Amino acid sequence: MNGAGNDFVLLDNRAGNLAFTREQVAQICHRQRGVGADGLMLLVPCKSGAADWAWDFFNSDGSTAEMCGNGARCFARYIQRIAGAGARVTFETLAGVISAEFKGERVQIGLTAPHSLRLNDSIVTAAGPRVVHSLNTGVPHAVMFVEDADKAMVQDWGRELRFHPHFAPRGTNVNFVQRLGSNFIRVRTYERGVEGETLACGTGVTASALIASRLHQFTSPVRVQVQGGDEMEVSFAEMGGEFTGVRLLGPADFTFEGRLTV
Repeated sequence: MNGAGNDFVLLDNRAGNLAFTREQVAQICHRQRGVGADGLMLLVPCKSGAADWAWDFFNSDGSTAEMCGNGARCFARYIQRIAGAGARVTFETLAGVISAEFKGERVQIGLTAPHSLRLNDSIVTAAGPRVVHSLNTGVPHAVMFVEDADKAMVQDWGRELRFHPHFAPRGTNVNFVQRLGSNFIRVRTYERGVEGETLACGTGVTASALIASRLHQFTSPVRVQVQGGDEMEVSFAEMGGEFTGVRLLGPADFTFEGRLTV
């Protein structure tokens, strides 16, 4: 499946008979020697009883991920097809319980409450000090505003900030954001665990939109254009200086189905 170009392999593990090593996940996600994906998701029962279902989510390097916005939309549609779901479904992630509503072929997910907002940090890089903002939207994100997203050195700058001591020990995802107009931005993202740019990142889109609302007085909803060309929408409210009711709307498409031998 793919969500705005962010692509995933999804497998049914409701029976609990699938287990993969980190190396096997990386092999499956390898774009030349495997299926090719930004991540792998397994559908599993929710043992806590807090949601309808749960996922096991892995980045393309085989590491475990807490949350993925585009992956969450795809996962919801996968549940709908494989296990059946009505207008709404919930599933548990390491970041908390995610709710999803189906709107035709698009899916809107309700995210866990963002936290750890920091604005206007000055971070020393190889090219000198840079102003960087950060917010955790299920996973940590750094946000840097640029004049022209096409000219942003996403691979080089993204990798440096991803491993920067300022974000140690776990590192961060890095978003390069260009203002396109009122309540409208473009975002390019270097993803931790993928270790490169992806065509879209749902939690990065969300972090970028929320930070834009604080810095540039954007109001809900915020439209976001991603590198793959799709457009997503972030809606939210604020209460007591905190973001609440954060939702992400975007595509979630099936690409192909098949059988995989590991």
